Order: sequence, then structure tokens, then C-alpha cells
Amino acid sequence: MLTFYHAPQSRSGRIMWLLHELDVPFETVRCDIPRQDGSGARDPRNPHPDGKVPALEHDGTLITETAAILLYLTDLLPDRNLGPVQGTPGRGAYLTWLFWYCGVVEPAYIAEVLGVADHPVAQATFRGRAEIAARLIPALEGRDWLVNDRFSAADILLCSTYLYFPDATPDHPDVRGWVERCAARPAYQRALVDD
Repeated sequence: MLTFYHAPQSRSGRIMWLLHELDVPFETVRCDIPRQDGSGARDPRNPHPDGKVPALEHDGTLITETAAILLYLTDLLPDRNLGPVQGTPGRGAYLTWLFWYCGVVEPAYIAEVLGVADHPVAQATFRGRAEIAARLIPALEGRDWLVNDRFSAADILLCSTYLYFPDATPDHPDVRGWVERCAARPAYQRALVDD
């Protein structure tokens, strides 16, 4: 049994989307979390050690952090074809996209929101929008999806930024088309309703 700890209108919506793509039964535990505006609080029902979401429990195992949950679920259910399995073409690219998002993309956008994107450390470590676009645009030129030209959890993770913050979307027709294709997926639409 999969138990998914979720807070509405948060980063855990990406896991909700993946669970709908996987089309597997899961239980959702809606949790409160501390919000950026000062509302909310840590929820004692949430097993995440930092009181954040997402968190996933599977047969007594707790998995936290978005990329780890995405990888765990796509490896757990390889027949759903939402992430290349070990030893297959595209596995390296898949892992790279997941961890590039966590290590570069999200920190770069957070640095921008915090007003420190121009700081030398932020520039040397994460860079910025132009560098993110420079990596996404060629990856999507003439392709519908990021890995093996088939939809994967990497598309969910990377695209989620632009679904939540459309003004951050790189101004390129291939990137905008990719965001539109992701948003049109029935599982994404079901996840929005569930959220």
C-alpha cells in the first residue's frame, strides 16, 4: 500500500500527478505545513523528518524528497514506463534531469525569488534563467519529451516549475509546446482536481 502525505498547493502536487500517471491505488493523507506567508504549522501526522511534503510510505519504508519519490515509484513500477530502468537507454539522462532539477533549477529560481541570484556564489553554483533555458531548449528541439522522446517523471518534475510559475517559462516555442503537452495530460488534470 502506498500512503502519500500531501499538502494542497505545494510541491507535493508533482507526486500526486505521478501517482495518477501510474494509475495505482494510494491513500492520501492531507497535512498542514508551514507556509511562506506564515500560515500553517507542522502536522503531527506527517512522518517527514522536516515536517515538509511530499512524503511517501510503502510497506513500512518512508521515502521523502521529490526526486527520490519519483525515482522510487518509477523503479517500483517499471511496467508503467514512466522512467527508464537500470541498464536501459535513457537511464543516465533520466537521472541527470531529476537531479539537475534539484541541484540547479530549483535553487536558481529560489535565489531569484530571494533577490540573491546575482550573488557570485549563486552565479557560480546555480547560474540562472538563461542557463536553464540554454539546457532545456536544445533538449526539446524537435522532441515532445525530455527522455527517449516519451513522457516520463522527468517531464513532471521539470515542467512543474512552469505550470506553477508560467512567467518563468523560457520564451521558446518548443518549451512552451512541451508545457502545454504536460498540462493537457489527463493525469495532470485529475491531480489538479485531487489537489
